[in-house]
Amino acid sequence: MARLPYLTADDLPEAHRQLLARDINLNRLLAHHPDGARAFSRMGGWIRFDQDLDPRLRELAILTVGWQARSPYEWSHHVKLGLEFGCTEADIAAIGRVDRGEPSHFDELDLAVLAAARQMAEDGAIGDETWAVLKDHLSTTEMMELTLAAGFYCMVVRILATLDIDVEDDYLPYLERFPLPGD
Repeated sequence: MARLPYLTADDLPEAHRQLLARDINLNRLLAHHPDGARAFSRMGGWIRFDQDLDPRLRELAILTVGWQARSPYEWSHHVKLGLEFGCTEADIAAIGRVDRGEPSHFDELDLAVLAAARQMAEDGAIGDETWAVLKDHLSTTEMMELTLAAGFYCMVVRILATLDIDVEDDYLPYLERFPLPGD
């Protein structure tokens, strides 16, 4: 159960109701601070819709952050988004195998993106070896976008955990199809 009440559009003044245009539990809690919710939404929207980085690679990075944090909310939402942005079911299923050091179908760039996101989630920074591989495949702009996306979602999983945000019923099937360890 969330640490704060979930707000509805009726709880908000008219000027803030657009914060719940996407009526998900994360937005329903962030709406307790409308200015913060807007800033959060702008960054998330830029990551999702305005980056040059290949959307599949972005979603692989975000999924890895969600996997590392064992965040049911993040994982379920980005399994859905990953499938919409080019990840295959095989990609999603392989994230856990890569985490365990098992072989996968991923190529060198995919593995470097997964490693970069894992390193940011675990160590707070992308390691030199991983950075060198990324540099061989991505432009400077794409490397910055990967870093910003992974860093933003490292923050998101901590917000989700701190506020104890519940997974919406519509996203539970994604957790059933692609369970996190311990689920």
